[in-house]
Amino acid sequence: MKLTRQESDILVALNENPCSNQRALANLTNYSLGKVNQSYKRLIELGYINNEKQITTKGLNLLKNSKPENAIILAAGCGMRMVPINLMTPKGLLDVHGEPLIERMIKQLHEAGVYNIYIVVGFMKESFEYLIDEYDVRLIVNPNYMTKNNLYSLSLADMVKGNSYIMPSDLFCENNPFRSHELYSWYMVSDQKTHQSNIRVNTKYEFNLIKKSEMGNRMIGITYLTKDDAKNVFDQIQTMKNEPQYEQSFFEEALFKKGNSLPQAKIVKNQDVIEINTFEQLLELDKNSRQLDNIAISIIKDLFHVNASEIKNIEVLKKGMTNRSFFFSVKGKKYIMRIPGEGTDQLINRKEEANVYQIINNTGICDPLIYINPENGYKITEYLDQSRVCDLNCKNDVSKCMKILRQFHEMNLQSDHEFNVFHLIDFYESLWGGKQSAYRDYLEVKHDILSLQDFINRHKKPYCLCHIDAVPDNFLFYQLEGQEKIALIDWEYAGNQDPDIDIAMFAIYSLYPKEQVDALIDLYYDNKCDEITRVKIYSYIASCGLLWSNWCEYKRNLGVEFGEYSLAQYRFAKDYFKYATSSKYYD
Repeated sequence: MKLTRQESDILVALNENPCSNQRALANLTNYSLGKVNQSYKRLIELGYINNEKQITTKGLNLLKNSKPENAIILAAGCGMRMVPINLMTPKGLLDVHGEPLIERMIKQLHEAGVYNIYIVVGFMKESFEYLIDEYDVRLIVNPNYMTKNNLYSLSLADMVKGNSYIMPSDLFCENNPFRSHELYSWYMVSDQKTHQSNIRVNTKYEFNLIKKSEMGNRMIGITYLTKDDAKNVFDQIQTMKNEPQYEQSFFEEALFKKGNSLPQAKIVKNQDVIEINTFEQLLELDKNSRQLDNIAISIIKDLFHVNASEIKNIEVLKKGMTNRSFFFSVKGKKYIMRIPGEGTDQLINRKEEANVYQIINNTGICDPLIYINPENGYKITEYLDQSRVCDLNCKNDVSKCMKILRQFHEMNLQSDHEFNVFHLIDFYESLWGGKQSAYRDYLEVKHDILSLQDFINRHKKPYCLCHIDAVPDNFLFYQLEGQEKIALIDWEYAGNQDPDIDIAMFAIYSLYPKEQVDALIDLYYDNKCDEITRVKIYSYIASCGLLWSNWCEYKRNLGVEFGEYSLAQYRFAKDYFKYATSSKYYD
């Protein structure tokens, strides 16, 4: 006869603590003394323990077949809510009370007799390599960690399934959650209720799926699956991983999918297992964690003369194409910090960027600059209230942006450097490290683009400071004293150039079809653009398309993908070369 959950827990606790009396076992298992006594009686009747409260041969045989065989730790994600710390350290390697989270978890598994440990890695995977030597773990690499969630990570560990523990790497467990024997499958939740959960535990330790409007138990993620249940769950995951709607799914969706046999609930006190998702949670758990000395945090502390606890409301902004940024508050005011992304030290001259900010900072054209480091590119600006970016498909928005852009060009500001498109096409190509382009006709296309230089040079306007990255996302609409204002932000590519290049940049980032490109040109020129200038803008679109295509190929070699954007840039190069050179105004 199958043991109940209560009886199973008492038998395992008695095996791990053979000298314990009923009252001690009640404390260990969180069951009442009455339920412990009831379980004792039943275990004696079933022959698993004798009258002296010792485990019988039958009981030992049952326990022998219930040992956990392995553990799978999910550590592939980059933990974007953990900015700025996640830029230097994966969440699983966060230091808490002098010990990385994942090392504490591995040691707790060892205490339970589990040594066959697999870690699914992705983001900063090299940082976990030392664990192979230190703890004899095995690493499984998830190459799609940026686009898929941990359901996909777990699918890569399919060969591991057995009597298995599964867990995320970003948990701090005050007490060891693992045992040397497990008699049933379970999923760990806390006693805290939250709207962020879709499951709730009833009085029988069963899970009920609930509506979004209801409160459920906080989902922790530590799971134990018996061999039979593991097979069913992994089979479900293998099916789900190939379906687009599950790309961003957590493995719990397979665990609690309707129609499945749900695991039982293992409830812990909320303070006993802490998930670390943010800088503030790490600070609260361990104010002396070495990760709190992160360079971004140190800059904020020094600039505003505050300690780490006074930095509030850190929240990640959407990851940009070049950088990562986050909001934060200090002394009641809100700011944005920009942190340079992968490979930007090769792409951008930060001293030139700082020089541009000196030129424009008092013109009212940009967001208010608080700090910029010309050596490493870290930047802090004021947060603009009630702000939004330009809607690239709203004619009214785009018209306002073109008006602001033209006003900026008419200021005729001058920097001490220029943005040379054709030089940078070669430079970005040189960053490929000798690799060939992913495009079969690249050399032919490049030859065509370079042939546009003569036409552009004969018809270019006098150079002035241009934004170069004047794209919809960099036009920020905001409110100031009840009036709508527009700030042009992110000037890291800015330099002297023909102002018509900024129109081309707006068009190609927006992925506009030709009719919208022509409409954009008409908005900037108030329907007075001459045809030679229009053809020159086509030539800039072609040239800049190849430029950003080469840029995308460099970023791809760093493991950063831009999907449709990179393909579209190469098409702009080819299509607009044809539009320009087939025009009767191309001479």
